[in-house]
Amino acid sequence: MNLILQRSYVLKNFGVSCFFALMLPSCSPKVQQPVDTRPAWLKGESAQRGYYTGVGHSMKDGTNNYVQAAKKSALDDLVSQIKVTVSSTSILSTFEENRSNFRETYEQIIQTTAADEIEEFELAGSWEDERNYWVYYRLSVARYREIKEEQKRNAVLLATDFLKKARASEAKLDYLQALGFYFQSFRSVEKYLAEAIPITVDGQEFLLTNEVYASIQKILNTIQLRIEPAELQVNRRVNLKDQPITVKALFKDSSTPASALPLTASFEKGAGDVFPDYKTDENGVAKMLVTKISSRELEQTVAVKVNVDGLSGSSSPIYNLVAKTLNVPVTKILLKVQRPVVYMVAEEKSLGTSRNNNQLSNRLKNLLANNGFEFTSDKSAADLIFEVQADSERGSVSGSIYITFLTGVIKVSAAREGREIYATTLDRIKGYGLDYERSSQDAYNKALETLEKERMAELLNTILQ
Repeated sequence: MNLILQRSYVLKNFGVSCFFALMLPSCSPKVQQPVDTRPAWLKGESAQRGYYTGVGHSMKDGTNNYVQAAKKSALDDLVSQIKVTVSSTSILSTFEENRSNFRETYEQIIQTTAADEIEEFELAGSWEDERNYWVYYRLSVARYREIKEEQKRNAVLLATDFLKKARASEAKLDYLQALGFYFQSFRSVEKYLAEAIPITVDGQEFLLTNEVYASIQKILNTIQLRIEPAELQVNRRVNLKDQPITVKALFKDSSTPASALPLTASFEKGAGDVFPDYKTDENGVAKMLVTKISSRELEQTVAVKVNVDGLSGSSSPIYNLVAKTLNVPVTKILLKVQRPVVYMVAEEKSLGTSRNNNQLSNRLKNLLANNGFEFTSDKSAADLIFEVQADSERGSVSGSIYITFLTGVIKVSAAREGREIYATTLDRIKGYGLDYERSSQDAYNKALETLEKERMAELLNTILQ
């Protein structure tokens, strides 16, 4: 009886406990949520009224200066907020009409340089954990504009001074000096091409960058280049050093020589070696030097133009972008290229016996034909004489494998001069086979591979000098 009462008591108390447990959930233990200790700027709230802001991050992996890396990242982020506004009357808007991607490229250059030149930014916060480092920088919009306006005023004053000097030189017909001053004026304000900058000089009001650019183009338009001869027949392997190619430069309005004018030459069609840089003498003349023609094309063109980079002395990315829009004086020479004519004699043997198939010389002919050479059976009509000799000899036998050695010689002579200009030896190239005939054929196959991959480039480079 007592046992029954005890069980009843236990069940009763258990039911009461369960009831209270259900009715009082607040008594159960709570799960503590981690406290986010990150600053607000790291939670996406970095924007501040009146400031450009930037957040940068770097890993603390021991491989870099994570503080400097984070700083650079933050400044890049900050600079990305500074936008270039293009005035509808600026010189940049004029370029944009002809080049759809000009504005984008210019803006990228400006932002890239701005990251290096930005001033008076301040550290507004930093935060780190075991593996990461974040930094927060800001720059006053008002102060940034104030600094930029001061820099712009100084640049405009300098550009205006160079403009005046350029006009004075132009009035004296010293056009090259005038161009130099105009380019210096342009460089002074190249960071402000997106803006219309009105100035007044000698009572005349105009937009600075537009006027400077137009003045540069006007002088370039007065320069005339003439090349003599305008057309030249040449053999690919003939050295053109002795060919008289001259370029003459003059100013059209005064018919005076353009002396000390920098020029640049390059293949416009075809390929070869041409000396790239020239400067005209006191008579406005420069002698052009083509040393090699490497293209197989029968008609090739070399263009000679005024080297505006040499005139400007600038290599800034903005200048390089703008220089491509200038209409630069140019003259061209047409090279009618004659293919070198080859006469080939061959003696190829296998184990001392003449072969029916001149494998080595046939491959050589194929390689030469692919590189723009012609062939003749008339030795007197040839420019080059090729002599090919090859033979294989028995080597040892190792088990069932027979070994042979091939030796070949290729000689090239200039037909008209009667002198050897190239020679190479394929020395003891080893072949393997189940008998000497197949071993000899294997040696020839390897000789063909050696000729094509190791000797052909050297051969062509030598005979086309």
